[in-house]
Amino acid sequence: MLKPVASIPSSSSHSFAVGYRMETAQQPSRMTIAAASVPEFIAIGSTLRRLLLQLQAAGPIIPLAGFEGEPGSGKHLLALTLHHRSSASALPFRRADAAQWLASDPEPTSLRGTLYLERADQLSPSGQSLLLQLLKSLEDAPVADFQLLIASHASLRQLAGQSIYLADLAFRLSAVRFQLPPLRDHREDISAIAQSLIARICQRYHRAPATLAPGALPRLLQHSWPGNVRELASQLESAILASSDGVLTPDRFDLPSRAPATPAFSHAAPLMDDYSADLSLDAVILRHIQRTLDLHRGNKLRAARQLGISRSTLYRLLAGKSALGN
Repeated sequence: MLKPVASIPSSSSHSFAVGYRMETAQQPSRMTIAAASVPEFIAIGSTLRRLLLQLQAAGPIIPLAGFEGEPGSGKHLLALTLHHRSSASALPFRRADAAQWLASDPEPTSLRGTLYLERADQLSPSGQSLLLQLLKSLEDAPVADFQLLIASHASLRQLAGQSIYLADLAFRLSAVRFQLPPLRDHREDISAIAQSLIARICQRYHRAPATLAPGALPRLLQHSWPGNVRELASQLESAILASSDGVLTPDRFDLPSRAPATPAFSHAAPLMDDYSADLSLDAVILRHIQRTLDLHRGNKLRAARQLGISRSTLYRLLAGKSALGN
């Protein structure tokens, strides 16, 4: 049983353990960074390991960083971990919606600790201008013991390339960025993350430790997890509260019996292999657009990002539907 553990001191009284544990020959090594007041950020696969190594290198000195990833992918937890590795760790960590916080007309000289602003990719042009002005103010007059962490669902650089985001702002915010993959792209971490979540949920509700029954983990592994770690936590919480004996059987999870090969779209978007449908190029393009909109529940901004076009182009294409009889 191999258990080397390296202790990495921070610039404050907090300390961080980066552990590599090999508990059995079949279980992959596990890397974590945690502070006493922060849940551990678990990394089994190489993708998250690289994120943690990047964080270790940048944490003590970085004044500005971006966090990109789908909702529920772990941006907030990673930002908390970075805060506790920084020189501002003894100061408050504040979490706010970017648009709402900027609307409060903040005074740069009053900033202390860590400010974590969410949904920065959804800022209006005026909100982007306000954030850019703030960054320029901080460049001209840096504030000691303050770091600004910006979270977004989409890549700000890609949005800038589509003229949706101010390029000057996007490149400032992404000079140091942490890109968190969706849970479906690092399934090797699901088992360890689930075990950690189960322990925390049981502690929160003062329950005896719960366990995954045989067959439960394969069911978790086969799901696509569109809600990422947040969805996994919700499923585990429901299963734990519904269980009388603490054994989480596969039927406790409100998940499809098998992961669908393709997303389920509405009847307004016929399948591409439906040869009875109109196969003209314009009709095929519009069906693909409609399917993408269905996937994103009608959110045109997110659909445009996935399609790689601007929102104005998407509106123009949709406006042409009537001409095609759609």
